[in-house]
Formats: sequence, C-alpha cells, structure tokens
Amino acid sequence: MNLQRNCAGPKAGMAFLSARLLSHRPWSSLLQAALLVLLLAPQPPLPALAQTRSAAPPALTASSATGEKPELPGVDALRERFDAIPTKLGEDDDYRQWLSDVAAIGTAATQVAARRAEALADIDTRLAGLGPAPAKGAPAEAADVAQQRAALSKERSAIDSELKLARLIAVDAEQRSTEIIRQRREQFQTALTTRIDSPLTGSFWRNVRNAFPSDWMRLRSLGNELRAAAEQAWEPAHRTGFAVSLAVALLLATAGPWLGERLLLRLAPARLPPGRLRRSLLAFAAVLLHTLLLALAAQLAWSGLTVEGGLGPRLQAFERATLQLVVFAAFMIALGHALLSRKRSSWRLAALSDELATRLAPYPWWLALTALLGGLVIEVNRVVGASLAAEVSAHTLSALLMALVILCALRHLRAPAEAAPAPSGEAPASEATAPAPPARPIWVGLLVAAAAATAFAILVLLVLGFVALAHMLAGQMVWTGVVFATTYLLFQLVDDVAQAVLSSRGGFGQRLHTGLGIDGKLLDQSAVVASGALRLVLLFYMVIALLAPLGTAPDEVFRRGSSVNQTLQVGSVTLAPQALLTALAIACAGFVMIRILKRWLSEQFFPNTSLEPGMRSSIVTLLGYVGGVAVIAIALAGLGISVERIAWVASALSVGIGFGLQAIVQNFISGLILLAERPVRVGDWVVLGETEGDVRRVNVRATEIQLGDRSTVIVPNSEFITKTVRNMTLTGAPGRVLLRLPAPLDTDAQRMRTLILEAFTAHEGIMADPEPVVQLEGILNGTLTFLAIGYVSNPRNAGGVRSDLLFAILDKLRDAGLALSPPATTAVAHSARAQGGDTPLAPVTPVAPG
Repeated sequence: MNLQRNCAGPKAGMAFLSARLLSHRPWSSLLQAALLVLLLAPQPPLPALAQTRSAAPPALTASSATGEKPELPGVDALRERFDAIPTKLGEDDDYRQWLSDVAAIGTAATQVAARRAEALADIDTRLAGLGPAPAKGAPAEAADVAQQRAALSKERSAIDSELKLARLIAVDAEQRSTEIIRQRREQFQTALTTRIDSPLTGSFWRNVRNAFPSDWMRLRSLGNELRAAAEQAWEPAHRTGFAVSLAVALLLATAGPWLGERLLLRLAPARLPPGRLRRSLLAFAAVLLHTLLLALAAQLAWSGLTVEGGLGPRLQAFERATLQLVVFAAFMIALGHALLSRKRSSWRLAALSDELATRLAPYPWWLALTALLGGLVIEVNRVVGASLAAEVSAHTLSALLMALVILCALRHLRAPAEAAPAPSGEAPASEATAPAPPARPIWVGLLVAAAAATAFAILVLLVLGFVALAHMLAGQMVWTGVVFATTYLLFQLVDDVAQAVLSSRGGFGQRLHTGLGIDGKLLDQSAVVASGALRLVLLFYMVIALLAPLGTAPDEVFRRGSSVNQTLQVGSVTLAPQALLTALAIACAGFVMIRILKRWLSEQFFPNTSLEPGMRSSIVTLLGYVGGVAVIAIALAGLGISVERIAWVASALSVGIGFGLQAIVQNFISGLILLAERPVRVGDWVVLGETEGDVRRVNVRATEIQLGDRSTVIVPNSEFITKTVRNMTLTGAPGRVLLRLPAPLDTDAQRMRTLILEAFTAHEGIMADPEPVVQLEGILNGTLTFLAIGYVSNPRNAGGVRSDLLFAILDKLRDAGLALSPPATTAVAHSARAQGGDTPLAPVTPVAPG
C-alpha cells in the first residue's frame, strides 16, 4: 500500500512528532542550560503573556515604586484575553506558551478576586457603621445617611459581581489548563503510536525512491544558498575574515582539546592538593574545556559566512541546529573521554579496568557522530520541507544506527570471561599479582539489562513500522546515558569538594580545627551531610533532565494516571487504580529511603560522632519505626484513608488489644521505654534472674542477650520494666575483688598483710586508684580474718584477676612459711562507687585452704 495513502493521518502525526523532537531535543536542552549547569540551575519560571496575544500590563508582574498595591486589569479585560485563547490545540501550536498565558490570566483573576474581597469587606464594615436599615413603616433615616447607604449598596453590588466573575475566570483558567495538557498528551500519544509501512517492505523504499527527485531539488536549493553565502564570504572584501575564521575554527577543533588537556595535566598537580578532588576537578574542567572549544570552533566557522545582509532564514535555522548538535556531540565525546581516561588509569573516576576502558573508548565517538549526523539529516529535511518519506527514512536510519551502537557498547559490559590457560601448562606471570576485578553493583546490571531490552525493542518497533516511537526511544536512551554519566561526574565532584573543604582530613578543615577549635568529628559530620544534601539536589535535577526531551514538566508526571477512571467503592472509601499505584509507589519509595537513611546514619554519619554504640542503635531503631509509621500514614492518605479513619480503626481494635494482644502491646510499650530511657544499652552486662550476659540488640518487642557460651536468649521487654535488673556496666563503675583469708592466731599479722598487699600491687589488672587495701577484719575462735580488697577497671575481668591473686598469695605464703586456717573464704563484688568501705559484701564462696 502506498505510504501517502496509508499515512494520510499519520503524516500529520509524524510532522507533529518531528516538531516535538526538534523543539525539545536533548542537545537543545543542554545548550539552553549552559552545558553542565542544566543539572544545577533551577527551572525558569513560566514566561509572561505574549506581547502579540493580549500582553499583560506591567501591573501583573511588578508593583509600583511608591509601595502601593499594583493596578490590576479589569474583569472584562481578563475575560477578553481568556476568550482569545483557542480551545483546540493545533499540531504546530506551542502548548507551553498557551499554558503560560492561561496561568497568567488565572493568577491575575485570583489577585482581582482577593482585591475585590478586601473591598467588599471594607464596604460591609462601613455599612455596619451606618446601623441597620429602618424597617418598613418605621421613621425614615436622615437624608445624608440614606444617600450614603444607597451609594455603598450600589458599590457593593458592583464589587460583588466583579468578585464572582473573577472567581469564575480563575476556575475556567484552571479547567482550560487541564484541557490543554490533555489535548497535548493525546496528540503526543497519537504521534507515537502511528504505524507506517515496515522498512523491510518494498513499498517503504519505493515511496522513498518516488519522492527522491523532489527532495533532491529542495536539497539543491539549500546547497545553492550555502554556496552563494560561501562565494559572498570569499569576495576580496571579506576573504581575509573568512579565511581567518576558518583557520582559527580548524585550529580550535583539532589542536585546542589536545593543548587544553596538556595544560590541565600540567596545572592540576601543581595547583590542586593530592587526592580524589584533583581527579574529579580535572575531569570536570576537561569536559567544560573541550565542549566550549568545539562550540567556539563551530560558531567561528559559521560567523565567517555571515557578511552584509546576513544569512537567509533557512540557513539561520540550519546554523542554530548545527551549533546545538555540535555542542551536544562535543559534550558526549568529552564526557566519555574524561570518565574512561583510557591512557591515564590513575585519573579514572569509574571503577573500570584498563582493558574495559580501552574497549569502551570508541563508543562515545560513535554515539556522538550518530547523533550528530542523524540530527543534521533530520534538520535539513525540516528546513527544506522534505517529503514524509524522507523524514521517515531519516528517523529510521537514525534510530537503527543508535540502537546498533548501543548494543555493541553493551556487549562489552557483560561479565568478564575467564582467562585462557597459559600454554605448556605454565601459569601466567601476572596471576599472583593481578587484582581481582571489582564486583559490579546490582543496579549497574539492572541498567545494562534495561538498556539492552530497550535497544532490542527499538529494532522490533522499526521492523513493525512504529518508526516515531522507535526514534523517540533511541533518542531518549542516548540522552539518558548522557544524563547518568553527567550526574555520576557531578556526584563525584560534590562529594570530593565537600570532603576537601569540610572534612578534618583536608587542609581547610584542619585550619578550621586549629583556628576555630571546631571538633574534627563535627567537621566530618558536616562533610557527610553536605555531600548527601548536594547529591539529593543533583538527583532531583537529574529526574527533570531525563524528562527534558519529552517536554514534560515534573507536575505532569502525576497527571498521566488520571486517564484510568475505573474505581472501586468500599464503604466511604473510593479506590482508584491511580490511587493504588500512588500508595504502592509511596510505600516502596518511603521504605527504601528509610533503609538508605538508616544505613547512611549507621555507616557514615554516626561513626564520625561521639555517640556510643548503644545510643546509635537506639536512634536508628526508633527512626526506622517512626519513619515506617509515617510512610504507612502517607500511603493510606494516598488511598483516601485519612488519619481520623485510622484512629477509628484503632479504637475498634482496642477491645482485641485488651485481650489477645495485651502482651504484645505491653512488650512494645516497654521497648519504647527502653529505647527512650536507655537503662539497658547495647554492650551492657546485665543480670536478669538466672540470665546473665551481654546485651546485643534492643528491639521494640524483645531484647537479645548473649550468654557466656555464645548462645542468645531473647527476653521480652516487659521483663526489664517489671522485674529487678542488675546492670553491671551501666555507670562504668569498676569491679571489686574481695578476699577473706583466715590465719592462725599466732601468725605474724604484719608479715601476712605485707605479702597479701604485695600480691595485689604486683598484679597488672589491679587499679592503682583507688589503691588496694588489706585489713584485719576480726579475731574469732582463735582465727585471724584478713580482708583484702582491690579494684579492676572492668567487672568482666574480676573473676580472672581473683584467680591470679589466689595463686600468687598461696605461693607467697608458702615461701614465707605462713599458712591459712580452714575454712578460708573469698568473695567478689561489684562496687557502685570508687571507695566501697560501706558497701555490703557479696555472698561468700568457699575456697580450699592453702
């Protein structure tokens, strides 16, 4: 079937899509945002009302210099401007301009309504000051009062009418804005779903051949204009400037990047401190320098052709497109060169091997050249007004080349193959020294798989005849890769800058530490927080940049689900597919963000603080539960279930909680008390009944205690609240070793005391402050009882120190010819104070006599 007959409607769709892609192409967005600043600069505000279509007066946007309220347009003028906006969006109309006009009118109407409401309230106040109107049959009021009341009532009626009309205009403007977005979305979806003859059929290429003569004539006319401009520039009066422009442009395009890179490599080690910041700054500067040099070269080449009278409209349009394409291609090449760094592995930012970087190095060039040539062909077709067959063939070849180049690049990103065995059974020389390849993150594998699937989908769509959709996907893939690579470079840069400027390990951070006395850990915390905040901002603008080729604003993303109108009514709650998807997305994103935040706090932020491990664990646990409750509440709100309804459900469950869930709720509340008051912390040595061990984890329901045999006991939290718990390490008190040693009555008491004290003093585990003491506790039944007390830094060490002391004392007594009387007793106690003279003694433990 003939392409023109088969695509009488699709031709309009293809023309619409071509205009969309050309007006919102990635490289155009990149140029308008000043290259890399696109990801950092905020979005520009909506433009004001067009001057050619009901331009708004200055009162809409600026206040008077005297500080008075700006003068607003009348309601009739706003209605006239609103009625001038067409209700049907044409294929060639700029829908963003219409949205801007409607938004400006709606804003002005809202301001007028607010101003009229203030005036109406003032008139009501003045009427109330006049008193109530006289009732029928009552004496008439004074003439001046009646005249003033009538004037105020008339003025109130007029203002009330304008207030209602202004509010109506504001509502109409909001509805018109929604309608324009709906029409634009339908046009775009229609253009994307347009199907034509497959490029594998003969009719496709037959239509191209039939349209070639007319397209060739149009192309020759553009070539004649370009040749005429070149001949005019080569005239004697302009020849020198033209030759100099071309020479300088050629020099900048060829030798400029090479010289610029050599200059950066020479200046970076001398000007920048060693570390990661040097690498990221060098990569960033190289990308900027290469892109600006090539853009300047292209601009100089075109400026040489511009002489008196300038270029024609078609050449001017071709010039703008060429500059945009050159800038985008140069940026792609420079970005790939900086990130891969094939010849200088020490400057490479990405964790890539030299072999992989070498294999991937040509592909930024191939992608850039494919995008450049494809964009030039499409732009030439648009400028000369080529046939639909020429536009379709250009889109087909461009999408096919980009998909093939992407597939070839992805082929090198697969898992590295095992090395081939060395000949003659010999092991390779580098086997012992070659480092193992770094493990690839799972998100990289997912991105590679998604890119490969999309590239194959482009090929399938081209075969089926969905050329417009295939070309859009191919361009979006290239743009997505550029945005991801740029974001990765900026992520590294902001992290390195934050660490170099704020971290205590950097030069500036050390000066802050010494000059201002700022704690080093506080500086490290500030560096981590600053890096995380900047990365979050970059991530937000990365999403906006990804949507730039589609001409989609962030708020439109949430409006696209409104096309699904099927709902399910459950009581007073309406469940719509859009609401369910929104709630699911909120829940997934919320819990992922909570997990990321908890991991960031545990691994990056808290290690740079002076908080103890128990406090860190408590904060992270509480944050997880509080964040989980908040995410669930927000997700339920997305379903239309408000907090009040959740409270009613909780009230209904209170009866069940009072019976079946009483123990769970009791443990939950006890866990919150433990996390808040922290009488028991992670790492404490506690005794609870017959359970004695170290606290390993405090959850909201139960606490895990590790015993001496490395087994774990899970104790409900209510046990810690309702029972007596002995915390051996809560206040950091030292442990006490207490020995009661009986001796015969005729023993040399001074000699005995000296030997025991020497044993305590000689042991390295006994603290010097407070110093050990040996006292004669009493004489009972012809036996002297010596009381020896020493302190250890940790109660956990008391048992081992006691055993060592007994061995040492027995040896010393045996060498001195002294002996103990049966029965000898010892005891070990934990002291809450450094001096324990008045502390009750722990139960005694019998010890065999020495």
